[in-house]
Amino acid sequence: MPKIAIDARMINHSGIGTYMQNLINALLGEYQVILLGNPSELNKHFKSDAIEIIDFQTSIYSILEQLKYPIIIPDCDLYLETHYNVPIFPIKTKKRIVIIYDMNHLAFYEKLSLAQKIYTRFMMNKAVKMSDTIITISEFSKSEIIKYLKVDPLKIKVVHFGIDPDIIKTELKKDVSLSLKMPDKYLLYVGNVKPHKNLINLLRAFEILLKSGSDYKLVVVGKKEGFITGDKAVFELVELNKLLNQNVIFTGHIKNAELYNYYRKASVFVFPSLYEGFGIPPLEAMICGCPVIASDLASIPEICGDAVLYIKALDPADIADKINQIFNDIELRGELIRMGYLQVNKFPLSKFSHNLKEVINEVINRG
Repeated sequence: MPKIAIDARMINHSGIGTYMQNLINALLGEYQVILLGNPSELNKHFKSDAIEIIDFQTSIYSILEQLKYPIIIPDCDLYLETHYNVPIFPIKTKKRIVIIYDMNHLAFYEKLSLAQKIYTRFMMNKAVKMSDTIITISEFSKSEIIKYLKVDPLKIKVVHFGIDPDIIKTELKKDVSLSLKMPDKYLLYVGNVKPHKNLINLLRAFEILLKSGSDYKLVVVGKKEGFITGDKAVFELVELNKLLNQNVIFTGHIKNAELYNYYRKASVFVFPSLYEGFGIPPLEAMICGCPVIASDLASIPEICGDAVLYIKALDPADIADKINQIFNDIELRGELIRMGYLQVNKFPLSKFSHNLKEVINEVINRG
C-alpha cells in the first residue's frame, strides 16, 4: 500500500480538525497512514492498528518545526500537509499535497501584525509552489487562492467536506449532562470569536431584539482565546452593555453531544460570518432540525443553497428583522427545517471519501 505521512497536530482544532478526522478515516485500509502529532490526542480519535504515530508536538508556525520537518517526516510516497505551514527544506517524500481551506489571512491582511504578514505571504506562496497539488474545500476558496496567489487553476482540486447525519443523530441520543444550564428560549451562535465571524453585528442585532421586549437568550458556543486574530471588541461590548451582559451566555468549548443538543433545542441558529472556506455549523444545525439564518457572503450560499434565510451581514437591523421572521412565521420555520434536511444530503461522507482518494491516487501515480 502507498505510504502517506500526515501532519495531524491540528486534530483538535475546530473546522480543520473535523476535516482532518474525516480525511484520515477515509484513508484507512487503502494506504499505510503515518500521523505526526501528539500520540495521546491521536489515540483518542483513531484506534486502528493500521496507523503509525510519530511524536511531533512542536508549535505550528515556528522556526523549530521547520528545522524538525526533514528529520521527523519519514520516507513516504506522499506527504500531506493539512495547513499552509509546509516544510520549506527538502523532505523524504515522492509527492506533496497541501490543503488550503481559505484565504482568510490574506483577505483580512490588514488585521495581521508586520511579522504575521511576512510569515503568511511567504508561507502561502511556498505552500502552493512546493506542492504537486492543492486541495481546497469549496469553489469559493479555489477562486480566492487563484486571486491571491496566482495559481494555475488546474493545480487546485476542490474536495467538499463530507458530513454523516447518523453520527450526529447517535450523539443526540446520548444522555449528556450539560456543563451550563440551557435556557428555555435562545438563539444559537457556533464558531470561534474572530473578527471575520462577525459576532459583533449579531450582538448588536440581539440588543435590538432585547430592547423591543424579547425574552430570549443568546448562547455563544466556541473557542474564545488563543487566536492569531481574536475579536476583543466582542467581549468589550458584552461587558460594557448591561442588557447584553445579562442575556449572552458564552459556553466556551463543549463536547459534541452537548453541542448537538444546543442545536436541537435552539429557536434559530445564526451564522453571520463574513468569510468562510466552507462552514460546517449550518449543516450541523440542519441535521439537528434547527432553522438557519446566514450571511450571503463567501462560500456560504454555495454550501447552504436555498435552505437558509439570508441576511445582510453588516446590518444589525436586518439580522434582527430576519430573526423575528423565524420567531413569528411557523410555516417559514417548517420550510427551512425541511429544506435543511435535503441540503445536508448534498455533502455525504462517501462522496468526500471518493473524491479525496481520487485526487491522492492521481498525485501518487503521476509520472
